[in-house]
Amino acid sequence: MSVQINPSILSADFARLAEEAQAVEGADWLHVDVMDNHFVPNLTLGVPVVESLRKATGIPLDCHLMIEQPDRWAPAYVEAGAGSVTFHVEAAAAPVRLAREIRAKGARASMALRPATPIEPYEDLLPELDMLLVMTVEPGFGGQAFLDIMLPKIRRTRALIERHGLQMWLQVDGGVSAETIERCAEAGADVFVAGSAVYGADDPAAAVKALREQAAGASGCAH
Repeated sequence: MSVQINPSILSADFARLAEEAQAVEGADWLHVDVMDNHFVPNLTLGVPVVESLRKATGIPLDCHLMIEQPDRWAPAYVEAGAGSVTFHVEAAAAPVRLAREIRAKGARASMALRPATPIEPYEDLLPELDMLLVMTVEPGFGGQAFLDIMLPKIRRTRALIERHGLQMWLQVDGGVSAETIERCAEAGADVFVAGSAVYGADDPAAAVKALREQAAGASGCAH
């Protein structure tokens, strides 16, 4: 598997977003957490900030929408410059239609699952997606502790992807750090969102490189 590291700007200094985006040179994507204070109990940033970030960095933007009514709002994030848009299946009214609309507008379509949401009921949707996000904390806040109980779910999700012969990415988000990334990679994840593990480091770019090397080493013994 090809490992990808996506630093989360939720852990960055919001007063210096342009510089913080440039500080993670070498990252595959910049993960942008969009929260509406309804689907999750936190309020972050929206379309105008995504548009500004798009101009400030050459790193593609991976927008994770932790919002109600993603069917209504997700297309605007593609138009704002996101290269990948993730919606929560718990909030989407018509996930297949939404995934197809995101793809039609030119972005990768991704679906996220909260920790308590099983993957199995959505097996038939997988061919409509480019990535699946298994949350390894309850969405809403950065800096939470990694939930080890999500590892079997990551394994089951990877097994479903392989059973269908899909070239899907499997992303994990929440508590990913030097202490937890190898377990995630061994379970079958290949895209890793890291917030404080990157932006809390003295050298964020070096932290990205180190996490990539850790995950790549562990993914050799995946599943």
